[in-house]
Amino acid sequence: MGNDSDLYFRQFSVGEMANLAYVIGSLKTREAFVVDPAWNVDTILDQAEADGMKVVGSLVTHFHQDHIGGSLFGHDIEGLAKFMERNAAPVHVNKLEADGVAKVAGIARSEIVAHEGGDVIEIGGIQIRLLHTPGHTPGSQCFLVEEGGQAGSLVSGDTLFLGSCGRVDLPGSDPEQMYESICGTLKRLPDETLLFPGHLYSPEGHSTMGEQKESNPFLRVTSLEMFLQFMGVG
Repeated sequence: MGNDSDLYFRQFSVGEMANLAYVIGSLKTREAFVVDPAWNVDTILDQAEADGMKVVGSLVTHFHQDHIGGSLFGHDIEGLAKFMERNAAPVHVNKLEADGVAKVAGIARSEIVAHEGGDVIEIGGIQIRLLHTPGHTPGSQCFLVEEGGQAGSLVSGDTLFLGSCGRVDLPGSDPEQMYESICGTLKRLPDETLLFPGHLYSPEGHSTMGEQKESNPFLRVTSLEMFLQFMGVG
């Protein structure tokens, strides 16, 4: 974005599983949302506060513990429950994940706003489009951050990584849905779209959709059959 952009955007490397969390907001209104608050919740909120931003909610990509907190392999990961203790604000999820998020994160269902795919959240001059991208989980969603008709930024959670994509061998995963989400939905985004994944599984923390269309094998496939073979389920 140019110097006159309204976009506030920060990426955080958090936790023990190479997770990436984000704070996205409007410089004009000084309001922001946290994407997948987990592991180091105080660090994320403290930085937003230091930058003069008021956190008005959270955006959840999917219900797995490393993204929202909860018990995993006998260890407790801090997440939405701690986030809500410090900053009680709505939790925005896809409607298919609402009950799962409440159960896994240990928060009240009444604190969750369930969305349809395609819903848009506006904050100042920033539009955050909620793209339903099932495959890793039934209600996985990506966030397309747009401003004034310019090429946007995609926060892709565990749907699309740099050079790879999310797992489809977990409960609730569906490889055919993942193919449609990646090659049907995300591949249609403009090449200039910046890509910010949910895990740092590569040397760089971001790329562009154009670069990934050329180098990511899961975006280069030409058929469902090829995709399933790449995923080891064909």
